[in-house]
Amino acid sequence: MKHLLLLAALAFAAPAVPALAQAPRAAALSDSDQAALTRLQAYLDGLRTLKARFVQTGPDGKTSTGTAWLERPGRMRFEYDKPSPLLLVAGHGTVIFRDNQLDQTSTIPLSQTPLGLLLGDTITLTGPVTVTDFQRTPTQIVATLVRTATPGDGSLTLMLNPSPIQLSGWNVVDAQGRLTRLRMTDIEQGGAFDESLFSFKDPDAEPGGNTP
Repeated sequence: MKHLLLLAALAFAAPAVPALAQAPRAAALSDSDQAALTRLQAYLDGLRTLKARFVQTGPDGKTSTGTAWLERPGRMRFEYDKPSPLLLVAGHGTVIFRDNQLDQTSTIPLSQTPLGLLLGDTITLTGPVTVTDFQRTPTQIVATLVRTATPGDGSLTLMLNPSPIQLSGWNVVDAQGRLTRLRMTDIEQGGAFDESLFSFKDPDAEPGGNTP
């Protein structure tokens, strides 16, 4: 159960109830902020593949490490370092979480995860996405995003280095308010990945599946 809660904080958010959803309030932006946000959108929209090492801090304060791969549209993989039994794979519109220790596999639509905001074919920071907070310092850009129609699904706060602009991590807050932090190192942008990284074969159904 502990690992499933960790997953919920990393990527899963309970669907919001439309009747109770309130429109998110957009951040107040100066002209220079708006120009910086436009550059940020162009960077994210042009970011097709990324590989990095990560350090994740869960809602319980515990940390774990691993390797992440992102490939737009719609693909990602979080492979946790051993002895962790965890694996998270996104592809074909779903996110799959495998816990080998518990012998459990869980699946949820990518569209219900805050990280899905990073994986669209096109990334826009207006319209279907609302920027609720935007901050700039000489060393960091921070932007908090929610889905305009379903802000209760959770928020994604992106951390970026400003010069040159580069994604360096994010915070995810799920629908229950649980916060997970992820920071990346050894970042490699561009290149091609083997398609098998983003496929999952449940070992209970097909021996030799794509698990840690």
